[in-house]
Amino acid sequence: MATLTQSVQSSDSYFAALAVAERRALHSFFDQHVVEDDDLGHFAFDEGDYNALPVHLASRIVHTVPGAMLEF
Repeated sequence: MATLTQSVQSSDSYFAALAVAERRALHSFFDQHVVEDDDLGHFAFDEGDYNALPVHLASRIVHTVPGAMLEF
């Protein structure tokens, strides 16, 4: 039964992080990533916060929302 509870919490944190990433992407030039973490569950991550995406984060990305702002 613990696995079921953990799975529900994990999916809740995924959808919460996805909602944050989608909102941020509307107003950003950078991609927004949903990253899986053992302690936090899932969290939204702005690619623009880093010059180069660290490998330890890139390997845990489970979904990416492209930035919606365009440069002309």
